[in-house]
Amino acid sequence: MVAACAVLTAVMGRVFGVLELYLLSAGMLGAAVLAYLSVLLRRPRVAVRRWVRPEVLTAGDVGRVDIVLRANGAGPRPAFELVEAVGTDRTARMAVAPMRGGTEKSAGYRVPTDRRGVLTIGPLVAVRHDVLGLARSVSDIAGVDEILVAPRAFEMDMPELGDGILGRHLLAQSARLGPGEFHSLREYVPGDEPRTIHWKASARSDDLKVRQHSAEGLRRCTVVLDQHVPIGDDHDESFERAVVAAASLVHSADRAGLQTRFATTSGVDLRGPTVSVQTMHHLARVMPDTAPPRPIERDPGEGLGLVFVVTTSFDSPTWLTMGDLRDPTLTLLGVFTEQPGGRSRLFIDARTEQDMLDSWIDLVGRRRHHVPVSVDPLAATKAPVAS
Repeated sequence: MVAACAVLTAVMGRVFGVLELYLLSAGMLGAAVLAYLSVLLRRPRVAVRRWVRPEVLTAGDVGRVDIVLRANGAGPRPAFELVEAVGTDRTARMAVAPMRGGTEKSAGYRVPTDRRGVLTIGPLVAVRHDVLGLARSVSDIAGVDEILVAPRAFEMDMPELGDGILGRHLLAQSARLGPGEFHSLREYVPGDEPRTIHWKASARSDDLKVRQHSAEGLRRCTVVLDQHVPIGDDHDESFERAVVAAASLVHSADRAGLQTRFATTSGVDLRGPTVSVQTMHHLARVMPDTAPPRPIERDPGEGLGLVFVVTTSFDSPTWLTMGDLRDPTLTLLGVFTEQPGGRSRLFIDARTEQDMLDSWIDLVGRRRHHVPVSVDPLAATKAPVAS
């Protein structure tokens, strides 16, 4: 535009014979040329290192991207601006002061997260303007990176035998499986079964002694996420609630020391000492799947266990086929995100997050203020810390 105005001004000077218009034209043309040469010859030449902290964010958290710049070569480097796209609707801008060759400067910006998923950042570009703002150069100095945003996870108390509806059910199930490990001897009281009397110990005492066994507690937990969800905005929201429920149950079971397993109807099967971290990484990317659900393999573990099936309703295909996982040691519970109900009392109403927490409190019989927790990607190498 300045060059075009310079040509137009020169033409007007020629037509009207005004010497000052020639001078103005030369000034504008010279300014445009100098601006172009200044940004062309003095482009930023820097090496970049970029860190995302933490490596995995939790929905609702605020992360940070730190950038360290090192000026290459010798001599001074001009001031410039760093511009980086953050997702699809945000842009981070950072002004960098003039640098000398071999020196370093750091910059950074915060990354807010609203929903789980993969947040793409970059490319990082260096933008150089001349003093008058007539020319601009854009140089790519770093590529594209991804930030995993895991779903929120609520820490929920695992049931204890005898407490609440679920605890009483587990206690009765443990009794049907037979006595657990030997705990101690105690005096006989009316109503004790004669087969529990320890005759040798009774012979050495004035009273009858009976064996007291500890009931077998909860040892394992399986969480199954139904990815077979119909298409639609309402179903998308219910799937997000299902992801939060699955994340909360896996995290809570793992923190409680249970043998934890996470599976999906798309064939994912995670277990082991890092199951919580692996699950969060997977749930950051998981999406609904329209393919027919795949059968879930039977859990080969031993001891009392819980199987949570996170699905839309009690008449979903996944819930109707989960009876194949039943065995005397497992208790099947539905986590329904759209239509709770059924004949069993052992289900969780997950139509909202608060409903899910209230239903869980009703099942375990302990009232506690549940708060979202962040999952540390290095948690598998650290000792458990109470939240």
